Amino acid sequence: MTKRSTPTMAQKADRHELYQLSVQSPEFELDFFDARYRELRGKRPLILREDFCGTALVCAQWAKSHPKRQAIGVDLCAETLEWGLKHNVRPAGKDVARRIKLINANVLTADAPKADVTCAMNFSYMIFTRRGALRHYFETVRAGLKDNGLFFLDLLGGLETPNAVAEEREIEGEDFTYTWDQATYNPITNEMQCYIHFGFPDGSKLKRAFSYYWRLWSLPEIRELLHEAGFSKVRIYWEEFEEDENDEEYLVGSGNYLEVTEVETQEAWIAYIVAEA
Repeated sequence: MTKRSTPTMAQKADRHELYQLSVQSPEFELDFFDARYRELRGKRPLILREDFCGTALVCAQWAKSHPKRQAIGVDLCAETLEWGLKHNVRPAGKDVARRIKLINANVLTADAPKADVTCAMNFSYMIFTRRGALRHYFETVRAGLKDNGLFFLDLLGGLETPNAVAEEREIEGEDFTYTWDQATYNPITNEMQCYIHFGFPDGSKLKRAFSYYWRLWSLPEIRELLHEAGFSKVRIYWEEFEEDENDEEYLVGSGNYLEVTEVETQEAWIAYIVAEA
């Protein structure tokens, strides 16, 4: 009689849960959205639209943050939305769940109420690799915002960003590693193939758990396209750096983002962009 093999940690893992633990930071993002909106508009934002929402973790956190807040999540993948309903939306309770609307549709054509805040985080909009397509998406976002609405997105860049490189890091408090793999980069088109892999203590791996084919857009390109799409003002927020406690010659990110108009180039950076309707 053949002995049944024990499943590996990779085989038992849930890729969506791993992604949320290693990539997403909804508390920080929502605090940033709220602070910028209050600073620029003088009131609390109530309606959030999350494009490319995936598991709708941000939507759930938004609706939980205040009893008058509503969230709209848009994503093409029905399976991922269903996972989000099961693990993020319904567990938040009936009162929260009724204020969250998930739409299985293309972000370019989704029929949704106008929002105070729209976000496209984790570089998800870089799936648009042609200038006209990205401008059209930005125009769609602009049309879906209220008159005083704000659009939030993030962007990665830096001297080392175009390189083909795989960076592994441990996730604090968890028993797996996360690897961001920039497998290929074409400098002629600025298009890149990226993957996310996960590794486990038993030696098993969940390779290519997520795959992305993006164009690495530059900050000037994004600013120009946002203005062309009808946004009145585009603000750039850059992370402050501070000395490492263990090495005075080494700088680490502080987690505090300030509005800037000029910065020194860095090996790698992530900036937040806020576009005003």
